[in-house]
Amino acid sequence: MNDIATISYVQPAYSPAAAKALARKPQLFINNQWVDSSHGAVIAVEDPSNGRIVSHIVDASPADVDRAVAAARAAFDDGRWSGLAPMARERIINRLADLLEAHADEFAELEAIDNGKPKGMAAAVDIPGAISQLRFMAGWASKVAGETTAPYTLPAGAVFSYTVKEPVGVCGQIVPWNFPLLMATLKIAPALSAGCTLVLKPAEQTSVTALRLADLVVEAGFPAGVVNVITGHGHISGDHLVKHPDVDKIAFTGSTEIGKVINRAATETMKRVTLELGGKSPVVVMPDVDVAQVAPGVAGAIWFNSGQVCIAGSRLFAHKSVFDNVLEGMAATAPFWAPRPSLDPAGHTGPLVSKEQHDRVMGYIAAGKRDGASVVIGGDAPASEGGYYVNPTILANVNPQMSVVREEIFGPVVVAQRFDDIDEVAKMANDTCFGLGAGVWTRDLTAMHRLAAKIKAGTVWGNCHAMIDTALPFGGYKQSGLGREQGRAGIEAYLETKTVIIQM
Repeated sequence: MNDIATISYVQPAYSPAAAKALARKPQLFINNQWVDSSHGAVIAVEDPSNGRIVSHIVDASPADVDRAVAAARAAFDDGRWSGLAPMARERIINRLADLLEAHADEFAELEAIDNGKPKGMAAAVDIPGAISQLRFMAGWASKVAGETTAPYTLPAGAVFSYTVKEPVGVCGQIVPWNFPLLMATLKIAPALSAGCTLVLKPAEQTSVTALRLADLVVEAGFPAGVVNVITGHGHISGDHLVKHPDVDKIAFTGSTEIGKVINRAATETMKRVTLELGGKSPVVVMPDVDVAQVAPGVAGAIWFNSGQVCIAGSRLFAHKSVFDNVLEGMAATAPFWAPRPSLDPAGHTGPLVSKEQHDRVMGYIAAGKRDGASVVIGGDAPASEGGYYVNPTILANVNPQMSVVREEIFGPVVVAQRFDDIDEVAKMANDTCFGLGAGVWTRDLTAMHRLAAKIKAGTVWGNCHAMIDTALPFGGYKQSGLGREQGRAGIEAYLETKTVIIQM
């Protein structure tokens, strides 16, 4: 087992801007105003790098959700947003992107403090990604169009028909804690571009950047009630939002378990639903690769963001002829991925988001060991003064029946298996209830296309992993979700199609 350095860096004092945001009075953002909750309950906000409480947020009640939905309903029904000229909506959304860009450093720091990811990574990935979501979807506001058909003749006479695209209505949007701001903008941008109004509920573990974004919503010029932000526990405020009769659509990113609950609840009122759920992505390494080049990419596929990624390459299938060399190459990169406090400029990954998640991941590792898996590297938590750290981990000698192979761990843990040929590895890759993403590493173009066709996943990467573009649709097969986000499919998810037929 390779040695991985222990934690010694101490989080510095936060910047004045971040400190001000964290000191915000716990309130909800409804109708472009900061309002108190109906019952005063709050949730502590922790810095995962040291476990210290740094702020508090409202634990919204059902009555609070009702207020937010009522604001969104009124804003939709009177057309103050959907009735704006599309170019006007586009300008306002772009203004929000400009404001976010102007405050990029502050948002990167807040995301690091709240989530635990390195500030440098947030600055390089999360914030630019959030800005990109807004700008890409802003452009669709003026490009949504229906179709017309030439008049045709029926026994009763000529008929002219056309279709129009209309916003679906009030949207409840529930986002996860692994990429808080990026996931929030991924949800709100297409909804706003389509002309919908919304109630956003960020994860209770990571609500700080969504609340700060609400300040910019007012500054950007959105009409009151178009964007509302409520915070709180999912089983209370999130559940009430999903079941609310005045909500027309739910968009959720999170676990498959909760996604199933949401999908069942939404059927009561036949809400439109978009679900981006769990994954257990296979990464296939063919025998023709240059291991020295491939191993760092395979390592990054699982250890980026401490493995807290729905598309993390958590199941490694390496051809038997290169298996040992791939694991050795991955192990050699482990010091680079050793977790550090989020504001440590030398860090590339940080702690897990919470003690609950830390305990969950360590529990899976313990279960893997009990079931007979061997630890190639990691499998432990580094010594630290508080914080929720887990070292990058490789488990070998696993079998398909083990929980570490079948279930989503959502931590820096990869399970490694050997294979002999393409047909065998395709079957192994598909032996899962998930189908969100997959990666294939090979120089053989024929093998690449064969595997891309055989693997059941929403996205298949070749010689890379987790490359996401706002212009490309994203979503999963099987129990990894329903519908697609991003690209043209992303805005279509927030539109209804109406057919109009007129006898001439």
